Amino acid sequence: MSGAGVREAITQAHQREWCRVVAALTRRFGDLDIAEEAAAEAFATAVERWPADGVPPNPGAWLTTTANRKAIDRIRRESRRDGKHREAQILHDDDPPEPAGAIDDERLRLIFTCCHPALAPETRVALTLRMVGGLTVPEIARAFLVQETAMGQRITRAKAKIKAARIPYRVPSAADLPGRVAGVLAVLFLVFNEGYLATGPDSDPVRHDLTAEAIRLARLIRALMPHDGEVAGLLALMLLTEARRTARVSASGELVALDEQDRGAWDPALIAEGHRLVRERLATGLAPGRYQILAAINAVHTSARDVRDTDWSQIVALYDQLVSLDPSPIVALNRAVAVAELDGPDVALASVDRLADRLSGYHAFHAARAAFLRRLGRSEQARAAYGTAISLAGNSAETAYLTRRRDQLG
Repeated sequence: MSGAGVREAITQAHQREWCRVVAALTRRFGDLDIAEEAAAEAFATAVERWPADGVPPNPGAWLTTTANRKAIDRIRRESRRDGKHREAQILHDDDPPEPAGAIDDERLRLIFTCCHPALAPETRVALTLRMVGGLTVPEIARAFLVQETAMGQRITRAKAKIKAARIPYRVPSAADLPGRVAGVLAVLFLVFNEGYLATGPDSDPVRHDLTAEAIRLARLIRALMPHDGEVAGLLALMLLTEARRTARVSASGELVALDEQDRGAWDPALIAEGHRLVRERLATGLAPGRYQILAAINAVHTSARDVRDTDWSQIVALYDQLVSLDPSPIVALNRAVAVAELDGPDVALASVDRLADRLSGYHAFHAARAAFLRRLGRSEQARAAYGTAISLAGNSAETAYLTRRRDQLG
């Protein structure tokens, strides 16, 4: 296998096996910090050895075994300092690796461990994205619009708190689920978003491994909590978004905007399932939550056979409901995009400009301004806004799209 082929194999193994290795080590050693560091060392060893030795027949088992040995080595080193020699002696290097099918419940246990209510909500999400999603600290920092150093410190403190508080590694009881599910859903939403529009400069523009895994886990949680509206809402949102995946990036690797997508390429089965979930939630007559409203917005988009048939007034009305639940600048920005279709780009631009102090470092803010300025014929200002958006965007397909739109201005 060529050097490039080995690197690709390691990348694929990381995407498939990271969480399984971390979960297996966490269950065995009861320490997230040891688990993550041992997994990282195992992958680093793979980078060193696989190009010379070749990719092993079972990469997952190789990584798990190597990570186990790394963890044992670390515990033994620590035992010499703090008297944990007995703990280290009962661990054996030749323990069999975890079976390949162990990932299902293991990942769910790890999510619920990281989303313990003893941790602050944002900390739960960040830690789970790192430990479960395998996202890098820079990727997580971009999702939260914070500095990498601050995010790294947040994750380190969270792992230390889990260790100090002896938070158990298990799926909580039925009585505990309502208190933790909000944090779990927030994690799955961000994992899905990273897959939907990957922010890493070396990542594929769309990471199907992340979107598929987020959907799989959402289905598991829905089985645990079949009557929870927000669980159903998030699953519907993911399905309706995933249905458009194959139409979102062109053959040349450029993002395809919603109004330019081939709607015949959308997945009808996923759309039908997502619409059914939305209708079920509407039929309850209960006030919808954040994910249910976002799913309803996507249901309106995917109901239109042509972009010209989109019911923008209904979308704006749904965003108005969402703003009352989540008055964040991101929601206000997305609402402005819909307002531009209903009331014109001048009204939308005025709304977006009021968000400048909070979203100046967010590429989508500048991309939206560029689109509005373009429609208003203010080409020079649009070019400048496109330039800022390009400098901030981390997704290669999105960068290609923004660059083409800027260059079309002349």
